[in-house]
Amino acid sequence: MEFCHVSHITCQAEVVAIAEPGIGQEWTMDVSSCHLDGNADAVEFCPHPPFLRLLAAATYTLGEGGAQPSRSGSVSLFSVDSSSGLQLLHRVHTAGVFDIKWNPGSYFFSDLTNSSGHRPLLAQADANGCLALYSLQSSGRSLSLVLKEKASSSMCLCLDWSSCSSSISIGLSDGWVSILAVREDQLQIRQSWAAHKHEVWSASFDSRQPHLVYTGSDDCCFSCWDLRQNPSSSVFRNSKSHKMGVCCIAPSPIDPNMLLTGSYDEFLRLWDVRNPLKPVDSSSLCLGGGVWRLKHHPSIQGLVLAACMHNGFAIVKIDGGRISKLEEYNKHESLAYGADWQRGEFVGDGSRITSLAATCSFYDKSLRIWQPQSLVFP
Repeated sequence: MEFCHVSHITCQAEVVAIAEPGIGQEWTMDVSSCHLDGNADAVEFCPHPPFLRLLAAATYTLGEGGAQPSRSGSVSLFSVDSSSGLQLLHRVHTAGVFDIKWNPGSYFFSDLTNSSGHRPLLAQADANGCLALYSLQSSGRSLSLVLKEKASSSMCLCLDWSSCSSSISIGLSDGWVSILAVREDQLQIRQSWAAHKHEVWSASFDSRQPHLVYTGSDDCCFSCWDLRQNPSSSVFRNSKSHKMGVCCIAPSPIDPNMLLTGSYDEFLRLWDVRNPLKPVDSSSLCLGGGVWRLKHHPSIQGLVLAACMHNGFAIVKIDGGRISKLEEYNKHESLAYGADWQRGEFVGDGSRITSLAATCSFYDKSLRIWQPQSLVFP
């Protein structure tokens, strides 16, 4: 891998006009934007204090000029500030990246040669079939490769961490799913099985029961697996509800029985995992584009950020069994793929407060930071 260190490169920041109460002006949503060095497909805010302002963004670019297609990519580390915008801190050049995620739990990689202690980890799934882990350096300004495992000869399309960060699930382009144990000195494949007939776009751990993994695939199937058996046994398999491939699965971080799925058929569906044969009261919402990624808000229950491929981004509210769209964000000019919320960081003028969202789109290589209008509180 090639590492590119960048010193104080600041991307374009857009002026944020904050309306005074009672004047009737509109809150300007855009905070900052920039273009990445390749086709943008994933963004992830670091969930660990004191690094909540750090954002990782990934790219995947297919080159078809030679005898064999090349798949190149990068992971960029940004600092995000509501007043000064995006500052590029570090960039790693690697194989084409399909997915990235910071570790959610208390497990941190400890560099035994450095007394600075434990650091957050960023996992990467790439086109070479590899799972890689980067450690955030103590300065919070760069990433360092610490572990890498060639998991398959097929492409690694998605990943997820278990809640305690001790395991990582990956979905592969040949329909297989693998579970890897995270050790201090290695990533160890614990089990693998043929979960689907086609590409696996989502392989997500249950938020409360880490022995359960939910998977979704181009074969239109939404499945659940019990890892207490090896190979994993099927808990359920729903092949009738989704009319096209299942792109993403998002278990609720608060309600252990609630789960969302997104599909190429343009529908977001709400599920009670105790009854996986059909969505809750047939609850579904057409978002007008393939639902590629779903992110629960880290502190507001029932609020979801959706990347809708051909129809931009949407913020959705889930109240009981009802799903409604609160707003859309259509400033991107290409396929809407990456989306995430910033955790614990708020901006305002004393009278209004809102959360920040990061989104990215593919062919226009665009990364944008914005403030949802529906979360502006008087």
